[in-house]
Amino acid sequence: MGLFSRLKQSLTKTREVLAGKVEGLVYGRTTVDESLYEELEEILIQADVGVETSLELVARVRERMKAQKLDDPTKLKPILKDELRRIFAGGDETANLRLDGDPTVILVVGVNGTGKTTSIGKLAHLLRRDGKKVLLAAADTFRAAAIDQLEIWAHRAGVELIRHGEGADPAAVVYDAIQAARAREYDVLIIDTAGRLHTRVNLMEELKKVFRVVSRELPGAPQEVLLVLDATTGHNAVNQAKIFGEAVGVTGIVLTKLDGTAKGGIVAAIRNSQKIPVKLVGTGERIEDLSYFHAGEFVDGLLG
Repeated sequence: MGLFSRLKQSLTKTREVLAGKVEGLVYGRTTVDESLYEELEEILIQADVGVETSLELVARVRERMKAQKLDDPTKLKPILKDELRRIFAGGDETANLRLDGDPTVILVVGVNGTGKTTSIGKLAHLLRRDGKKVLLAAADTFRAAAIDQLEIWAHRAGVELIRHGEGADPAAVVYDAIQAARAREYDVLIIDTAGRLHTRVNLMEELKKVFRVVSRELPGAPQEVLLVLDATTGHNAVNQAKIFGEAVGVTGIVLTKLDGTAKGGIVAAIRNSQKIPVKLVGTGERIEDLSYFHAGEFVDGLLG
């Protein structure tokens, strides 16, 4: 199955809610009126696009329909798709990873249960497939079995892992991993961090400490701070993006579990409210089921 086909399939539940209702909204109508726009707002909000983003989207659609003197309801969907694409893209159709370090350091953060460790394994596989020499660092030393879980994914991806024992200082793990990455000439170092609940102040401070160690040892690093978010959590994902963004300056989102939710519209809310690009999306359980985000393909998968 191709990349777009996998993405489209993973968005099935969201598409049934969003595209199906948009089609139903315009079906049988002969004119465009204010009630149509009000119903469109409700549909977008139900798909977890978010109240503020939904209002903005509908305002843009209304403005363009009026400017072009369009009174045919069937013209609404193409304009909606175009406006969604503009929000998702943020000026770029594809939000690429920054891989210009020597080595590049990717710090991966997020709360427990989002699929963070799994996403790291998939990302390592993706980068290795692209010809990069990848090293993983198991700096999640708080959660029982987290290190062993990452080791399993490292083996699946065919990459090496730097690990200490459970309960070790995460900053020490990161320090050793950086030295190993330099000495063995790795292209990319991916660092797993503890699945912090954003309300746990002490763990957020530990995350900031890890960030400082990386920045001190490799000026200019980390090149990426990727926040893993579970699409099924809906609007709560926006709150997580805000808090982690304030703590460590998130550069991109990895959105997981799209295939298990009707809330795929949350991508628009995150992009529009936090200005953080979605860079990768999880489209299934297999190691190859992680894809670079592409705005046009996402909107096509979302609205058909």
